[in-house]
Amino acid sequence: MTSRSRPPVQHVAVLCFVALYAAAPMPAQRPATRAGVAPVYYPEAGAAWEHRSAAQVGLDSTRLAAAVAFAISSEVKNPRSMEENHYRTFGREPYGGAVGPFKDRGDATGVILRHGYIVAEWGDPDRVDMTHSVTKSILSSVVGLAYDRRMIRSLEDKVYPYVGPIPTLPGAPGTTAVTLIDLFATPHNREITWDHMLRQVSDWEGTLWGKPEWADRPTGDAAQWRTRARVTPGSVYEYNDVRVNALALAALQVWRRPLPSVLREFIMEPIGASSTWQWLGYESSWVVMDGQAVQSVSGGGHWGGGLFINAHDMARFGYLTLRRGKWKEKQILSEDWVTRALTPTPAQPTYGFMNWFLNTDRKFVPSAPASVFVHVGNGTNVVIVDPDHDIVAVVRWIENGALDGFVQRLFAALPAK
Repeated sequence: MTSRSRPPVQHVAVLCFVALYAAAPMPAQRPATRAGVAPVYYPEAGAAWEHRSAAQVGLDSTRLAAAVAFAISSEVKNPRSMEENHYRTFGREPYGGAVGPFKDRGDATGVILRHGYIVAEWGDPDRVDMTHSVTKSILSSVVGLAYDRRMIRSLEDKVYPYVGPIPTLPGAPGTTAVTLIDLFATPHNREITWDHMLRQVSDWEGTLWGKPEWADRPTGDAAQWRTRARVTPGSVYEYNDVRVNALALAALQVWRRPLPSVLREFIMEPIGASSTWQWLGYESSWVVMDGQAVQSVSGGGHWGGGLFINAHDMARFGYLTLRRGKWKEKQILSEDWVTRALTPTPAQPTYGFMNWFLNTDRKFVPSAPASVFVHVGNGTNVVIVDPDHDIVAVVRWIENGALDGFVQRLFAALPAK
């Protein structure tokens, strides 16, 4: 195995936006703390998000505009129909048929923050689009909420004692009666820990929602897809959405309530996100929990579904991770959790918890500091987080190969050392 997406703002409007704010007078300074340092800025809910010019936050306006122009000119060439794009790519895999909803995407879009203030935006940042595997960062954060509340006592715990047989909803596609899903019944699966699942090193075996794990990004000899020997959990990294969905179902058993409601109550509402996002699963991913029908959500848009969200809300989530889980006076995700999420996986040093991609040895984004991390989804959708320079950048629908070029231009706007 090997390691393994209001009316549009036009380009000229972005340049004018940067120039306008560069020429604007400086606002009155916020009151300083007793240590002489201005308090950290957090945007209020809704549209109350303060904009600042590039100059006001120490960036070069011309170079910032050049980074934005590069992102717009590097728009991905894939179809805007996400369903068509699926059948050109993942849909060609074994068992690749769509089982969740798709949504056609919009224009190349983005938001750049420095010190929490919006300094540039383009496209339509309020448009709700699929964010694909950035959903995995959301899923891992919901697991983090359970860990912080001691609902998961240790990430080194094996998962199977937390998850019993799960009844499916009668009448779901392909079923005529209640069936039971036992995620961790095999001897191999019983050795898997929460940490293994979060780092995509579990080698979990099985079929979930009609998708066998071997059919996701299959490689090598087809004759061995179903029969190969399992590797020791923790020893090999493999990016695999079936296993991610198994983690989502396990987390649902821990929370005993729909994961979107957990996300809304404990993360999205506290950070002031809009009410426009949706987190969806598949037509087949319905289970019975405590006598109620509940949909188990997916960790991305691999077969449809996942998180549908706008760029402003993505920026809020990125800013929460920049602030190491803190929003205003509230620690939403613990420092302990964030530190673990940013710890390299031994089998894949550029991966922390899903989907926190790390810039270990500057391999993932060569033009960025090693401290940068990126929440990544197909499309390409990215949330770039730079703790050293207090920057968050959401970039949607950019060619994957253009990511480093955008980062290079964005960092060129920083003051010379």
